[in-house]
Amino acid sequence: MENVIEIKNLEKKYDNFTLNIPSLEIRKGMITGFIGENGAGKTTTIKAILNIIKNYSGEIRILGNDTEASKEKAKEDIGVVLDEAFFPELLTAKDINSIMVDTFKNWDKELYYKYLKDFQLPVDKEIKTFSKGMLKKLEIITALAHHPKLLILDEPTTGLDPVARREVLDLFQEFMQDENNSIFLSTHITTDLEKIADYITFIEKGKILFTKDINDILDNYAIVKCKKDDFDNIDKDDIVCYFKEKYDIEVLISNKKAFKKKYNFGTIDKISLEELMILMIKGVK
Repeated sequence: MENVIEIKNLEKKYDNFTLNIPSLEIRKGMITGFIGENGAGKTTTIKAILNIIKNYSGEIRILGNDTEASKEKAKEDIGVVLDEAFFPELLTAKDINSIMVDTFKNWDKELYYKYLKDFQLPVDKEIKTFSKGMLKKLEIITALAHHPKLLILDEPTTGLDPVARREVLDLFQEFMQDENNSIFLSTHITTDLEKIADYITFIEKGKILFTKDINDILDNYAIVKCKKDDFDNIDKDDIVCYFKEKYDIEVLISNKKAFKKKYNFGTIDKISLEELMILMIKGVK
């Protein structure tokens, strides 16, 4: 399957943090969720992909392009929403349209104004008067209005109420009706990913732990709650990680059917992405 983002041997060093990604592939035609705790390296990875940060080693290919000039050319086909707002506060939504017409060859004025109407965003008010949620909506529709092939999104639904979040997720799924389109989405709201994602990439302390099909995670991973005596009888190869609570031990497993067949103890609970992330960060591996 074709990839829209390929990373090989990426390393970016800071004083107290190192991003080290030997390999990462983001598939075309899929929504890939990017999860991890604050400071794990999600935003640094995204900024490296977008060429916002420099002085890293390794290779990054985006939409098949790897040279600096080719990456710049590819930006026409990339829609971006970053965690921090990038619009000057004195501009209006109308001003944004005037700027983007000269920025993107495929800028769709009619679509942009349709989105403004759909999300009930004012055309002539200065952006400094927008709430955080309104500003986030403006960033999202601006990213979509030039018909990109790839959306790269860093916390795109932060600050939105549940209704607005649902509207935005519907918009992303509408975007994905074109099988050539792809989304790489970093978010702390893991319930959003459970609704729309195809794959999950998990990063911890600057390293990618895995990229997996979300159905594999939700169908096969589980939490086993058991006592210490039972825990001691579990083969270590059957444990992803574990966390000791006051009375029980929570064990993360990756194949609940095989576990049920092999062991006859413990309570096996379905897992959410949020529970998976917490256990893999807090747990003993």
